[in-house]
Amino acid sequence: MITTDLMHAQAVGALVQSLPTPVRLRPVAYVGERMLIDGRLATGPDTDGTFPEQVGQAIVARFVGSTSADLALVLADPNSLDAAAGPQTSLVSRADVVRPALESAATVFGVGVLGDSTIEDAAALFADAETTVYELTDGITVSGWFALRMRANGSSNGVSRPSADLSGGKIGRINNVEMTMTVEIGRTKMAVRDVLSLEPGAVIELDRSAGAPADVLLNGRLIAHGEIVVVDQDYAVRITRILDIHEGA
Repeated sequence: MITTDLMHAQAVGALVQSLPTPVRLRPVAYVGERMLIDGRLATGPDTDGTFPEQVGQAIVARFVGSTSADLALVLADPNSLDAAAGPQTSLVSRADVVRPALESAATVFGVGVLGDSTIEDAAALFADAETTVYELTDGITVSGWFALRMRANGSSNGVSRPSADLSGGKIGRINNVEMTMTVEIGRTKMAVRDVLSLEPGAVIELDRSAGAPADVLLNGRLIAHGEIVVVDQDYAVRITRILDIHEGA
């Protein structure tokens, strides 16, 4: 059985293996008191003062699956990522550059989906007592920090939501009920005469622009948004956002 500490170690180990840094970084578990003062992250009296204040520029991604987690990466010199992005830096963001590293870390959690990588304030995540933080060092200086917080399924941003016991009770009676999941990339309305005139090669314009997320419907009800991908020559959908009840209504 894989413990949480081992899973954390494997995740950060996979991360540093894929980070586009000039030298291979080594993760070291951060020990010390973390606190929020007026909404900003500060180090406690027992720390060495090296904890980042620039967590407002953290690259954050959230993994949802059998094991769910919040991940955040901060580099002491984020400008170092611009070289890895290539000359067209306006087309490739820093979050895009470290995306493969975050995906490598997320593989440790098993089956699931890693949400979009965004640059946002991660002070609360770094300060959370349930978050494990690693310093990323080359052996001399600290070049970055990686925060990892496991969370129970059905929770969002560390806030747990009550969930039903699916293994027994009344709801257990419908565990094996099959439901139809549909992925919809767009819709259009056509007159009957236009449908009858369709021939091979005809193009039907949909009500959605290229690159827009697809809708994921369960028994006709909108539950999520996703993007179309190809897996082993088969089409699939990668879930990018789970909708709340009122959003899917």
